[in-house]
Amino acid sequence: MGHPAVHAQAFPDKPAVIMAGSGETITYKQLDERSNQCAHLFRSLGLQHGDTVAFCLENRAEFFDLVWGAQRAGLIYVAISCRLTASEIDYILNDSGSKALFASPYLGATLDQLQSPVRRFILGGEHAGWESYAAAVADMPTSPIADERAGTDMLYSSGTTGQPKGVRFPLPDDPDIAGPNALSGLAAMAFKFSGDSIYLSPAPLYHAAPLRWCAAVHRLGGTVVVMEKFDPEAALAAIQKYKISASQWVPTHFARMLKLPEEVRNAYDVSSLDSAVHAAAPCPVPIKEAMINWWGPVIREYYAGTEGQGITFISSEEWLTHKGSVGRPLNAIMHICDEDGDDVPVGEEGTVFFESAASFSYHNDPEKTKGATNKHGWTTLGDVGRLDEEGYLYLTDRKSFMIISGGVNIYPQEIENHLLAHPRVRDVAVIGGPHDEMGEEVIAVVQPLDMADAGDALRDELTAYAREKLSGVKIPRRIDFREELPRHDTGKLYKRLLRDEYWAKQKA
Repeated sequence: MGHPAVHAQAFPDKPAVIMAGSGETITYKQLDERSNQCAHLFRSLGLQHGDTVAFCLENRAEFFDLVWGAQRAGLIYVAISCRLTASEIDYILNDSGSKALFASPYLGATLDQLQSPVRRFILGGEHAGWESYAAAVADMPTSPIADERAGTDMLYSSGTTGQPKGVRFPLPDDPDIAGPNALSGLAAMAFKFSGDSIYLSPAPLYHAAPLRWCAAVHRLGGTVVVMEKFDPEAALAAIQKYKISASQWVPTHFARMLKLPEEVRNAYDVSSLDSAVHAAAPCPVPIKEAMINWWGPVIREYYAGTEGQGITFISSEEWLTHKGSVGRPLNAIMHICDEDGDDVPVGEEGTVFFESAASFSYHNDPEKTKGATNKHGWTTLGDVGRLDEEGYLYLTDRKSFMIISGGVNIYPQEIENHLLAHPRVRDVAVIGGPHDEMGEEVIAVVQPLDMADAGDALRDELTAYAREKLSGVKIPRRIDFREELPRHDTGKLYKRLLRDEYWAKQKA
């Protein structure tokens, strides 16, 4: 399928990485040489095939030196969110068995709070007690190591519903570092990625989708343009400046770009876009409709997880006749199951399961691995949904987010999608809070577009707006306002934190 090492021979001066803000550029020749130096560094540290290393970095060009260096050294590489606390980082370092950590001054005081006994390297600066990465690789050979073998990632769940768990795959059977890669094949087949793609990545590289899709583009020989940090207008500017042809988004990116004034949105040329892929969470129908109207039928959606047991896909054309669907499976058989793990009739809701040959496990958590697998051997991400007669999947919500009020099951996603479409709402989370009579009540935690609007008038307006489309049991009984919601950089809400906060108040 391809590899940066192969492309470095074919077109050495072609940009492999461009940082959107600074313009810093790494050619394929430079990426090949720098990743070779990194692989030699790993060997000098005593790291062998199957050992584990960790990266905890903001979006920066050297991220790919480390990723491809680890990949060609046969290592398991763990990308850690640089927004985590020291104790959370230590947990992942210890749980993964990482032997070295590569970080940057971006972590600030967190660097000094880490307790895990790993070799520590600092990129982009200096820090007391940390070894300089630049100095460590400076004298390393730019030629390949003698024992190259394909490594793989082990990424941790975002912890939105509990302690994060590492998703572990066996090392590839084929030791060839440029061996076949399923994701690159999917990128080319379903998402129209190619060696000519100029791909915009607006999300943090430590998350599964940005990291893996950027790597897929590198395998195809395309150019990856990385935003240091997402900003809605800056994203549009990058599309225009670099003539972006392919991109990856989450629904919150779309929502924030759509909230820009119309004259700002219309000021940028986005006609170069051929494929705008989105995932991570179901996209509210009005938001996706607006994006297709704006960008054209280039919006492509998929549903999958870090676990990699299957993927669904839907084009703009299909979605317009199946609004709200996340598509049909490309590489697995989809099942909607009841509590006993058996298929429910078409159209009925249940837990979404994938039937596929893919193999994964949750690192150091056999119970979680077992809990994600039913009696047929099918696996689930814990989502609830339904299939229509044509096999299109519609997601309802995560099972763990379900609210039970007065014995009625209520899924927050539908309520959130509706409230998010209100012009004065920037973000919203719907959770179940304690209620003496009903067990739980529906609570909407809203981030207004303008915090000055927070108050009873907006609360009444949102309640009336909810009544326009939602049944009575789904109307929030309480609406609270926040300046910001605890949202992961990838767009996922840390609902567990919000829910725990409300339930803790009852226990206090």
